[in-house]
Amino acid sequence: MTTLDEPAVSTADETQDAQGAVAERMVQILNDGAINVLGSIGHQLGIFDVLTTLPWATSEQVADAAGLTERYVREWLGGVVTAGWVEYDPDGRLYRISPDHAPFLTGTGVDNIARTMGLITLMGEVTPKVLDTFRQGGGLTYADYPGFHDAQAADSAAVNDASLLDTIVPLTGIVDRLRAGIDVADIGCGEGHAVNLLAREFPNSRFSGFDFSPDALGPARAEAAEWGLTNATFVECDVAGEVDEEAYDLVTAFDAIHDQAHPAVVLSNIRRSLRPGGTFLMVDIKASSHLENNLELPWASFLYAVSTVHCMSVSLGQDGDGLGTVWGTELATQMLREAGFDEVRQYELEQDPFNAYFVSRRGSVTQR
Repeated sequence: MTTLDEPAVSTADETQDAQGAVAERMVQILNDGAINVLGSIGHQLGIFDVLTTLPWATSEQVADAAGLTERYVREWLGGVVTAGWVEYDPDGRLYRISPDHAPFLTGTGVDNIARTMGLITLMGEVTPKVLDTFRQGGGLTYADYPGFHDAQAADSAAVNDASLLDTIVPLTGIVDRLRAGIDVADIGCGEGHAVNLLAREFPNSRFSGFDFSPDALGPARAEAAEWGLTNATFVECDVAGEVDEEAYDLVTAFDAIHDQAHPAVVLSNIRRSLRPGGTFLMVDIKASSHLENNLELPWASFLYAVSTVHCMSVSLGQDGDGLGTVWGTELATQMLREAGFDEVRQYELEQDPFNAYFVSRRGSVTQR
């Protein structure tokens, strides 16, 4: 209700204000998308890391230190200066990386968000093929995503290097058994860094990594050889096929189940592959199965985009179920129980806000 001293705001004015806010938001998205591309370039070319080794420097000095062409480096610097990531002294035309931003743009740790920005540029590369799947149905193959395994492995390695041995594996409650010696399988192992970390830490246990991508298994085997591991093997296979029953004491799957063509079959196979009393550690995306519950999740749009362009598509490309990245913790728990696991517990780690951690066990009595 308005008074005589407070003129009413017209519906037209309210509409104009709302549209103005939307337009401002759209322009911000456009600009932030461009900044993401610059961030990916800076990470892939190592310019951010070079900047951390330099004092205030000219574009020529930055280019020389990075082994790159000055004119391109100068234009790129203009973009990251206006983004607020790099500081600029116009008197000497000097640049330096912002100390507050450096931890999120450099290094191999979990804080380096510039590394993850590369996934956006990869999605851009494959978008023309994805457009066809919208029209024709079906999906793409892993071969349609050059560089994806490397990008995914780098992101996963950052988390595993920081937390796998000290924080993640202890969730299973069987560290002592790993030290004594048990049989372990990793499903969808990719480039196998997690398997190799575990094999090095627990030399008395035996580790097998399974993936159907020979391109991923090459780096896995190379790292194992470099580290001199004799208790880590990598096998090319489809884990939705036949499995060795009651062969393992621990099975792990790191952000792999939602990509599977038939995830329910894989989960059932994992349970069958465990010995009675065996443990399944599943790491997967922390989100809700219900869209309305993801509205406040800061990176929800990123997850749905990755799903649309990659995770759901590679499943559908195998005539699969197309579960998608955002299958959610509720459905994950339901599917684990439907696969026959007697105990399902969910954990969250402060070090990894993107993922939920599920520890499930097969009953101690064999069920046929």
